[in-house]
Amino acid sequence: MIFSLQGAVQELSPTYAVLNVQGVGYYVGISLMTSQKLVHNKESFLFIQQIIREDAHLLFGFHTRLEKEMFNLLISVNGVGAVSALILLSTLNLEEIATAILSANSALIQKAKGIGAKTAERIIVDLKDKVQKFKVEGEEISAVVNNKTKEDALSALEVLGIPKRMSEKIADRMIKQNADITTEELVKQILKNI
Repeated sequence: MIFSLQGAVQELSPTYAVLNVQGVGYYVGISLMTSQKLVHNKESFLFIQQIIREDAHLLFGFHTRLEKEMFNLLISVNGVGAVSALILLSTLNLEEIATAILSANSALIQKAKGIGAKTAERIIVDLKDKVQKFKVEGEEISAVVNNKTKEDALSALEVLGIPKRMSEKIADRMIKQNADITTEELVKQILKNI
């Protein structure tokens, strides 16, 4: 079983890469998330999931071990194949997938092309007890993003002459209500609530 590959990126597209490992080119299916981390003709390392079927031996590559773990969880769900899992990983990041599963947000999961309502519900039911670790790590990422959003919004408001201490509590409340709020939206909400 191939666990990982390291070599030069011989070919690169949003859905696959060819990794040249000592003269042998390995065709590896990848997500958009992984594709964005690879550079043509540069040395790269990928975690590999090998799937052996009657008609094919397939390789799927991931930039991080967590992405590989999420892929394996997704393909463990009845009705979710490797391609559907890659499409979902290309549509949403790991934190978004975990959050959607934990909050039973099937509409968000259905944003991935080819995943219907029944499959989304099955993903939620089958994986709700298995994605907690993605969320825990995701919360740290989310907190960093929220701090940046909050700082940017408060700085913008200070330029407008609004003291930081006046808008900080409103910012915290808005971020708690909507963790994915943009800086612009946060500024607008603070201005409305002052």
